[in-house]
Amino acid sequence: MDTKTLSSLEKRSETDFISFLVSYSVKNNYSLALWRLPNSEVRRAILSRDYRKVKKDNLLEESPAGFIFSPFDNTKDSYFLDADFTFCFEKGEIKLPATPAENNSWTWLQEQFKKETEFKQHLPSSAAHATKSTEENDYKNLVEKCLEQINAGSFEKVVPSRRKLIDLPADFNLINSFLKLCSAYPNAMVSCVSIPGVGHWMGASPELLVSIEDNTIFKTVALAGTKPYTDNMNLKTVAWTEKEIEEQALVERYIISCFKKIRLREYDEHGPKTFIAGNLLHLKSEFTVDMKATNFPQLGSTMLQLLHPTSAVCGMPLDTSLQFIKDNEGYDREFYAGYLGPVNIQNTTNIFVNIRCMKLLGEKAICYAGAGVTHESDPEEEWQETELKFNTLLNIIL
Repeated sequence: MDTKTLSSLEKRSETDFISFLVSYSVKNNYSLALWRLPNSEVRRAILSRDYRKVKKDNLLEESPAGFIFSPFDNTKDSYFLDADFTFCFEKGEIKLPATPAENNSWTWLQEQFKKETEFKQHLPSSAAHATKSTEENDYKNLVEKCLEQINAGSFEKVVPSRRKLIDLPADFNLINSFLKLCSAYPNAMVSCVSIPGVGHWMGASPELLVSIEDNTIFKTVALAGTKPYTDNMNLKTVAWTEKEIEEQALVERYIISCFKKIRLREYDEHGPKTFIAGNLLHLKSEFTVDMKATNFPQLGSTMLQLLHPTSAVCGMPLDTSLQFIKDNEGYDREFYAGYLGPVNIQNTTNIFVNIRCMKLLGEKAICYAGAGVTHESDPEEEWQETELKFNTLLNIIL
């Protein structure tokens, strides 16, 4: 390792490094994933020379280190970014290499800095494709149609979504926005993903889908019900309505039904508890399974296939609510309400539902939000809930 180059690299800031990686990925058609896990001060980035399409039955436990990015439509393939180059940041600085992969990445980075030391941000660009926002009346009419189908017995719950096309500020900076989201939402998985020809996304998701720790501990959560949160609110005094409690209970029952399908009975359940997710409150229950004690080494992959799409972003029963969404929502969700996250990074996999997210389109962006509709729903209230969810990103970005 060139110690002189290493010393000069150490003096660069985290923002410098990430700007360089974004710039390099755009100019060289590399894929990039940048993320910060909940309740962590460590941020990670990987560069991938290319991406691979993987089937939904792909085994996480046998995957190389990388990052998975999957669409809402569970009939479509996921995208996997191999961690060809991996970097770790903390407290505004790049961390010194601690693994062979990080050592190789350092060597590569030194070579790039000998050729080029540009730190100017090069934003991904793509056309807006005549995308438009969902109008208020259209969304409320959709909620009314949901209620009609619920009353007719088609499903218990469905989660219609809407999108909002926004103009990004003239001074929009991808890296600064990412770091602001990290600061504002410590309980969220904050991410930026850029895949040439596929899309460029940013988000701050509070919803864990699948976690596998050291091939030993499996975790997932049931997250539903939404209320606005203000600073210094006493969580013990939060009163949840019957509609919100039932909405969250449906997600719990869906997870338990998945356990039953694979005849798994040994799991721990904690909750529901009130959970802060940025400017919002949700009800959250946590499920944990000892994979070694249950002799289920591929539980993570099995549950990922069973859980996605969850009733929290689709509905219950799955098949009828999913078909209703495809027939009536009026647009392709793409990666909204899909899933994403690091796979086998430091022996741990953390996959989150891709909510509270936006797709970047050059000078514009598309934001997405949905609301769970049950028999007690009100169209005006569901519209306002989606507005609150948009603000998770818009309060930071705009």
